[in-house]
Amino acid sequence: MFDYKAAFQNSVEQVRSEGRYRVFADLKRVRGQFPRATRRSADGSEQDVVIWCSNDYLGMGQHPAVLDAMHGALDEMGAGAGGTRNISGTTRPAVDLEAELAAWHHKEAALLFTSGYVGNEATLSTLQKILPGLITFSDSLNHASMIAGIRHGGGERHVFKHNDLAHLEALLADAPADAPKLIAFESVYSMDGDIADLKGTIALAKKYGALTYLDEVHAVGLYGDTGAGVAERDGVLDQIDIIECTLGKAIGVMGGYIAADAVIVDAVRSWASGFIFTTSLPPALTAGALASVRHLKAHPELRDQHQERAATLKARFEAAGLPVMASESHIVPVLVGDPVHCKMISDMLLEDFGVYVQPINYPTVPKGTERLRFTPSPNHTDAMMDHLVQAMDKLFSHCNVARRPVAA
Repeated sequence: MFDYKAAFQNSVEQVRSEGRYRVFADLKRVRGQFPRATRRSADGSEQDVVIWCSNDYLGMGQHPAVLDAMHGALDEMGAGAGGTRNISGTTRPAVDLEAELAAWHHKEAALLFTSGYVGNEATLSTLQKILPGLITFSDSLNHASMIAGIRHGGGERHVFKHNDLAHLEALLADAPADAPKLIAFESVYSMDGDIADLKGTIALAKKYGALTYLDEVHAVGLYGDTGAGVAERDGVLDQIDIIECTLGKAIGVMGGYIAADAVIVDAVRSWASGFIFTTSLPPALTAGALASVRHLKAHPELRDQHQERAATLKARFEAAGLPVMASESHIVPVLVGDPVHCKMISDMLLEDFGVYVQPINYPTVPKGTERLRFTPSPNHTDAMMDHLVQAMDKLFSHCNVARRPVAA
């Protein structure tokens, strides 16, 4: 008889042996006090912590406007959506949210999904059904959800070196001129914090007759005059064919969506299993997301504060000689380079200093580039940064992790 339990146990032990076994922190966020939270240990004891790795980049998950909208929708419409939109219909906040999102990205239509992952997987796989013979060109650092969607579509695919437009053009030039093509890429890459050359990619797409598919999950709400993303910041919203975003990061709630021409959205809506056969987002979530988007559009100062906090933390890490990795975005990665040390520092930051930041190990990043990834928000104070930098300084010395020369 096959020993099923042993197989599962061996798989877990393999992860442990590589120093990348993950333990979830039991955290209770405190309304109105983000990024502060209360951690509960296995023995039931509690500890005050500061969260430094949340993708709720602007704290909108606790904003009064969002919470009020969610309470109102819950009181008025109840908890659930009742099923799929094809069976149970569409809740009013979902209709209003899709209209708002489409207008935000200067598109004709938008379509909601239950998460950004589902949005990518469903759309990228479905495009290969709608466009027979579609050749997909994918950036090598695209998110797992994009890779899954491209693979599940089963069509021809080529991976180009990260942000390497010369390599992308070489691949495009080798493809049949009359074949449908799609370039799939992200704006902000969340592990390294670099940003794609949108204008250069669009130029190649036009030259070789390709559609563009842009994932803005780590940029929506954070860049551009109204927060519509890097495409808005760079003035190319009208030149991106399909934009995919999340409602679960800067918008602070949950869900995902695409925005595009109405006929593209209608085709995906009609063909995507990941949309057709899953229960839709409940009205409280869509109402909360709608309130968040409207608030973010009207408050650019939040984006200014967010960028200032990220720049300040990078400067403080550099001044302390800590190996902060180059990043042109709001992402602040600090290189550790070893999975065991990375988890050790993360554990000690939490236990000894009340600092919560998750280790980023393989397979999320390549082996040898393990890191701690910090995402400061407008709510992180100078005092919190002082405490963090002092803790990191002590632990990098304690664990004998490579540093960089202290700035003069």
